[in-house]
Order: sequence, then structure tokens, then C-alpha cells
Amino acid sequence: MDLKPVRRTWSLSLPVLALATAFATRAGAQQVKPLDPAAPTATTPVRVPAAEALPPAPPPPPVDDPMLVVPLPATRELASWGDAVTLSRARSTDLATAVAEVRRAEAQTRTALAAVLPQLAGSVSYPHQFITKDTSILGAPGDPPRTITSPQSDYVNGSVVLTQSLINLQAWHSIKTGKENEKAQRLSVEDSQRIVTLTVATAIVAVVAAERVAELNRIGLRSALERRELTARKRMLGVGTGLDVLRADQDVSASRAAIVSGDEALRKVREALGLAVGLPEQVGVARAINLDAITAEAERTCPRIKDLGERADIAAAQQRAVVAERNVANVERSFLPTLAAQSTLASTTAQIGSGTPRTTWNVSAVLSIPIWDGGTRYGALRSARALREEATLQVESARRGATVGVEQARRSISVAEAALDVAREARKLASGVDQLTQTAYRAGQGTSLELVIAASALRQAEVELALREFEVVRARLEALFSLARCDSASSTAQ
Repeated sequence: MDLKPVRRTWSLSLPVLALATAFATRAGAQQVKPLDPAAPTATTPVRVPAAEALPPAPPPPPVDDPMLVVPLPATRELASWGDAVTLSRARSTDLATAVAEVRRAEAQTRTALAAVLPQLAGSVSYPHQFITKDTSILGAPGDPPRTITSPQSDYVNGSVVLTQSLINLQAWHSIKTGKENEKAQRLSVEDSQRIVTLTVATAIVAVVAAERVAELNRIGLRSALERRELTARKRMLGVGTGLDVLRADQDVSASRAAIVSGDEALRKVREALGLAVGLPEQVGVARAINLDAITAEAERTCPRIKDLGERADIAAAQQRAVVAERNVANVERSFLPTLAAQSTLASTTAQIGSGTPRTTWNVSAVLSIPIWDGGTRYGALRSARALREEATLQVESARRGATVGVEQARRSISVAEAALDVAREARKLASGVDQLTQTAYRAGQGTSLELVIAASALRQAEVELALREFEVVRARLEALFSLARCDSASSTAQ
């Protein structure tokens, strides 16, 4: 047996050499000879015969505890990445809100189009006069006099007015502005879908990580219970103390606390995943889901882009700046006159004299010249110019934030991988220390305090390693979605 790894821990655990000697004596091994000057030095590998090898540790005592039971599964589980994408697209309120904004923009475009289309309006009136005066008028010789009521009452007026805009530069410009606004809102849908998809992916990773941590917490409790049972047996044999048992109980209590907090964290991340896919309940993840496959499928859902300007949020901000510029031009065109053609067909049942027809029809050209409206247009112009400036600044702000975000996302992969390597090494060291500490404690060469400290360090290293492993997956997802663009066709079709 090569004891070189043991000598590396000489400065960390002094009882190791005495431990090896004790076990060699119990196994009937040869007695340790006095040191020979020709013996190997501290830097020379030492070979121990097979007869002097340490005996295997005895099997752990059986333990049972209600908290060792795995947590209940979620009320609903995602069987695949496709299920998560389908649910999020169908039930996400953020995505539905973005789609509603597209429909609102389309309605605004239709409203602007109405200003240049023919407009037909009709009206009917039926006046009844409460205060009237009757006047008698003599008719032809031999005819009785006629009574005329003034003003006339109880008659019907009807008219139909057809208006067609001929020259209206503001209306024509507004139609194009509405179409540009539709483009901006569709880009916002794409960005919302990118964010929703990233949220779902990271939530899935968080659930898998929390489930792994909950599993490690129960493994830690089982180990703590086994050490507590071992300590209790040693006390019964007279080689342990009550302090040893209390320290073991303290370790068990800390393990139980980790299970309580870990289970609550698991429930919360399941609820977060439920909200991400649009369900007000806990949603779990099937064990068949592979996180590496999720990354590949997410890339197919939202493919990578080459230029940052192609990202949906940057493109949407640029499009909103275009709309803000056109809104300024819209207000400026409100100072121009408009020309329209108008035709009116009117009829009445009132007595208007024998020389005037009761039905009339006319066609006229209407030129409207805005002169003074109290300053409403000047105020609207100043407001539009301010919004244009804000939109330009938002483009620059979005580009700066996205540039830094992409760089941080790329860097986070290497940082997460480096942290994972450190966590693996720390877990390896903690496992070695824990094993040697348990062996020494069984041989009577260690204390219960060392046993508890080593076990606690191993549990923390196990949890840290699991978290770092999932942190790498999360970092890769964030780096992927920092330069990705999701198709909004399926969303706007809903």
C-alpha cells in the first residue's frame, strides 16, 4: 500500500500514523521495527506489506428517521422541453400582454387609415314646438281662410352626408407611422418570448438543482444518524463520553435544519417554474430531462444571432426611435390645410313654400385652414420632440446594457467552470478528511469534535459541488440567450 497520500496530510491530521499502527497491531501484523538510518526519508515513497494494510471499516449501523423520506413530488411535472415551451407560450401573461400591444398597434393603424377613406353619415330629426302661434290667411275669393301655425311643428328632417378626403398629408403620414409602430411591437413580442424562454430554462435548472440539494441533505442526515449511533455505542462500551453524544446530536440537528430549509427552497423554485409556464402551482421536472439536451433544444428554439443589433430588444428600441421621429413629423403636418369633397342629400316634410323643393342634393369642396387653436398643436409638437429624444437615449442605453450583459454572460461560463473545478477539489479533500477522521475515531485516535467538523465540511462541499454544476448550465443558458432571437410568429397567431 502506498502511503504517499497519507503523508500529504501529515500537517492536517497527526493521529493518522498512530491510527495505522493501531490497526496493524490489531490485525496481527508484524511489530514496528526501530527506525533504521538507511530507512526511506520523508520524501521517499514508503511501501507497506499487504499484511499491514488497514482493515475495511465496519458497515454503518442501520438508521431510520421520518425526515429521510424524499419530499413529495410536484402536482405537475414537465416531461420535456417541448412541454415547457408550449405551456409558456400559451399561458405566459407577459407574452400575452406583448401580443395584445401588437393588436393595439394594428388598431391604431386602422384608425389612421379611416381619415383618408370615404365617410358617410346620416341624420334624422323630428322637431315638435311647444310654443306656437296660429295665423289666419285669406285665400281666394270664395275660399275659407287658412290657418298657419308658426313656427312649424311635427315634421321630419333627414340628411345624408358623404365626405371624401382629397388632400390630408397628416393622415397619410400617420398610416405609415402606424405600420412602423406595428413592427416595433412585434419586435417586443420576440424579446418577451426570449425572456420568457430564458426564465423557463433557468427555472428548470433551479428545480433540478434544488432536488439534488434536497437529496444530498438527506444523505447528510443519514450519515449524521449513523455517526450518532456509532457514538452512542462507543459510550455504551465505555470508550465514549456524553459530550461525544451531544456533539453527534448537534450534528443531526444541523442536518435536519438543512433538510427543512432545502425542502422549502425546492417548493419555492417549483412554484417559480409554475409561474414561468403560467400555472399557479408547483411544477416539477421529470428525471428523464437532460440538462445538456435542454441547452441544445433551447438553442433550436431561439437560434443565435451574429450582431447585437439583431437582438429583439435592441431592434425594438431602434424601431421605437423611428416611430418617435415620425410622430414629430405627424404633428408638424397638422399645421397644413386639408381639402375634402362633401356631398349632402337632405329632405324634409315641413311646409317651405311651393317654390322650394323639399329634397336637395349638393356637392361641395371644403378647404380647412388651421389658424389658431389656442396652442394645442404647439404643445403637442414640443411633447413629440421630447419623446423623440427619450427614444434616442433609450436606444443608446439598451445597446450599452446589452453589450455589457453579453460580455458578462460569456465570462460567466469560464467563471462557473473555474468555480466547479474548485468545488470538485474541495469536495475531494473534504471526503478524504471525513474518511480519515471516521477511521481515526473508530480507532480511538480522534475526538467527536473533529468528526462533526469533518462531516459538516463534507456536507457543505457536496452541496456546493451540486450548485456549481448547475451554475455552469445556467451560465451557458444565459450566454446563449444573450445573443439569441426567438420567432414570434407562433405567438402573434394566437
